[in-house]
Amino acid sequence: MEYSPPPLFRQGPSALARLIFFVVLSLALLVSDARFKTLEVVRGVLGAGLYPLQRAALVPRDFFMGAADLAVTSSTLRTENTQLHVRNLQLSQQANAAASLVAENTHLRALLQLSQRIGAQTTPADVQYDTRDPFTQKVVIGGGSQQGIQNGSPVLSEDGVIGQVTRVFPMQSEVTLVTDKDQAVPVEVVRTGLRSVIYGTAKGDLLDLRFVPISADLQVGDELVTSGLDGVYPQGLPVAKVLRVDKQADTAFARVVCLPLAAVRGARQVLVLHYVPQVPPNPIAAEEAAAAAEAKDAKKKPAKAADKKGDKKVDDAKAKPAAAAGASGATAPAAPAQQAKPAANAPAADKKPADKKQLERRPKESMREEAAKAVEQGGH
Repeated sequence: MEYSPPPLFRQGPSALARLIFFVVLSLALLVSDARFKTLEVVRGVLGAGLYPLQRAALVPRDFFMGAADLAVTSSTLRTENTQLHVRNLQLSQQANAAASLVAENTHLRALLQLSQRIGAQTTPADVQYDTRDPFTQKVVIGGGSQQGIQNGSPVLSEDGVIGQVTRVFPMQSEVTLVTDKDQAVPVEVVRTGLRSVIYGTAKGDLLDLRFVPISADLQVGDELVTSGLDGVYPQGLPVAKVLRVDKQADTAFARVVCLPLAAVRGARQVLVLHYVPQVPPNPIAAEEAAAAAEAKDAKKKPAKAADKKGDKKVDDAKAKPAAAAGASGATAPAAPAQQAKPAANAPAADKKPADKKQLERRPKESMREEAAKAVEQGGH
C-alpha cells in the first residue's frame, strides 16, 4: 500500500533538495556580501526596523539595572557629600587661619619696621583682655616688670600711639588708652607746628584737642604727632587726625574733635617703648640745688675759721708765760708774782677764744701738759 499524501497536500521538493539549495544560497550570499558588500542596505533596513523591538525587549533589563544604579548612586552621593562637607569645613578653617596669619605677619612686620625706625629699645607684648571697669579705657598686656616694662612707658602700634603704661605687675601691665578721658598727650600739628594737648573723651571713641585759639591755622585732615615736650613720648609719633573744627565767637578756644590714627581697640600686638628723654635739667631745680650747696659751704667755712682762730689764741696764750719766765731771770724778785699772774690767767685766755665744743675736741693729754707747764712756771 502506497502511503503518499494526496495531491492537495504535496510539499514540493524533498527536504534534502531544499537543504542543498539553501546551503548554496547562503554561501553565495556570504561570498557576495564579503566581496561586493551587496547586503549592507538590507542590514541597515532590517536594523532600523527591528530597533524599536529591541528597545522594547530591553526595557525590563534597563529598569532593574537603573533602579540598582539609583540606589548605589544615591548612597555614594550621600557619602561623597558628607566627605566634601567635612573637607569644605577644614579648608575654610585653614583659609581663615591663613588669612589671620597673613594679617598677623603683616602687622608684626610693620611693628618691626617701627621699632627699627624709632631706634629706641622696645618690648613686644600681646593684648590679653580689657579691664572690668566699663567707664575707663584700659587694657592688660602680657608683659610686666619681669620683661623690663616700667611705669609710664609709651605703648605703640604700627599706626601710632595706643596709650601709656599706668600700672606694672610682675607678668602683666595695665595700659591706659589715649581715648581715656583722663589721659593727655602733648601733640603738635605737622603742617603748622602748632602745639597743644590732646585728651580722651567720655565715649572713648574720639579725641579732644584743647587750648587751641580760634585764630589758629587748623584744618580738617591735619595730622597730629607727639611733640616730645613731656619727656614721655618721643617726638614725631602719629596720634590722631583732625575730624572737625568748631569756632565760636563767644569763646577764646576752638573745639577740635580728632580721630585716633591707630586702632586703639583692635590692636593685638603692641610695642612698649623704653624711652629715655634727652631734655635739659629744670633751671629752677638747678638754682635751688646750687643755693643749697652754697648755704652748706657757708655753714662749713665759719666753723673752720673759728677752729683756726681758737687754735691761734691758744698758741698765743702758751707763748706769753714763756716770755714772762725769760724776763724774770734778769729783773726784780717780784717776777714770781708776775709769772704766776700770766700762769693763772693762761687758762682764762684759753677759755675766751675756744668754746665748749672746741675744748671737747682737744685731747686730754695736751690739756694735762699745759696745766703742768703752768704750775712749773708759777713755782719758779
